[in-house]
Amino acid sequence: MRKEIIQNSRILIVDDRPENVLLLERMLSEAGYRHVRGITDSRQALTTFSDFSPDLVVTDLRMPHVDGFALLKQLRSRIPEGVYVPLLVVTADNSRKSKQEALSLGAKDFITKPLDRGETLLRIYNLLETRSLYAELHEHNQTLEQTVRERTHQLEEAQLEILERLALAAEYRDDNTG
Repeated sequence: MRKEIIQNSRILIVDDRPENVLLLERMLSEAGYRHVRGITDSRQALTTFSDFSPDLVVTDLRMPHVDGFALLKQLRSRIPEGVYVPLLVVTADNSRKSKQEALSLGAKDFITKPLDRGETLLRIYNLLETRSLYAELHEHNQTLEQTVRERTHQLEEAQLEILERLALAAEYRDDNTG
């Protein structure tokens, strides 16, 4: 496991039960995660998401006010195009319908309660590693695009120079205009 992923990743936990938030915060803290924020009021999730800019969002499905399904929809609309922020559902509802709906709304993984510490930490790490790799790929693509732009500009300049030299050569060979 890459230590920088664990130490630098920001994780947002949204669950209406304080004991669940505390359990996940403690579990992540013991595993070395330093930037974990938990909230128990799903109505604050979008504001916290914007302020905290998490690398991963962990949410329950069954919550008062804004349930997990609505939250997944709202979060998905807040994530900019080309940015990968994984959404992890942690819930006691393990029905097939709930899993399919959550995954169709943008959840990248689904864990049922009660939580298995090892499995939960591995799934969280895997999602964060995927995000890290996606960010590296995005950065690499931007570097390549910049290189292509620079080389295209250099090629255009070289073509203009060739045309100018050919024009000069033609001028020297023409006795009437030379």
